[in-house]
Amino acid sequence: MVKQDTMRPLDLAVVLSLAMSRGASWSTFSQLGAVLGLSASTVHDSLQRLQVAGLVRDGTREPNRRALRDFVVHGARHVFPPSLGREMRGVPTAHSGPVLRKLFGDAQPFVWPDSDGPSRGTAIAPLYPNAVHLPATDPELYKVLTLVDALRVGQARERNAARVALDTALGLAPSVGDEP
Repeated sequence: MVKQDTMRPLDLAVVLSLAMSRGASWSTFSQLGAVLGLSASTVHDSLQRLQVAGLVRDGTREPNRRALRDFVVHGARHVFPPSLGREMRGVPTAHSGPVLRKLFGDAQPFVWPDSDGPSRGTAIAPLYPNAVHLPATDPELYKVLTLVDALRVGQARERNAARVALDTALGLAPSVGDEP
């Protein structure tokens, strides 16, 4: 029997890290893993799944930016539905994160649980456990993952703002008439 190897939430962090590297090619899986707090074998397996899904071009580490954007905007909240918890201390995410905070400052905050986090809000499980360290290790990836969370938990207004910001972050022309 053939095994179906499905995407995992951390795969989204891997491909977004590649997309945010702006042409810098990671020479080893270990280097990319070190930034993300993942093992080299985990990164390798992730890239295999991403190539099968069409989010990374075959035989490369080059993200298919348009497919990635479409997946994040239209599929991430269905494939990786948010797991919400109680109010606690953590790292700001979604519309509480650094990209959208100025637009939605008074809205109910969301955080990735972390006892050392700077904010309080409704807990949302991050796409992968080491994401809470990204503000210090990879601020650009952190910003993009907060946009993903805004697309996963936000209402139409937050989702639309996150979609526009994601297009900018990925270096894509804003899509007109796209549903939030």
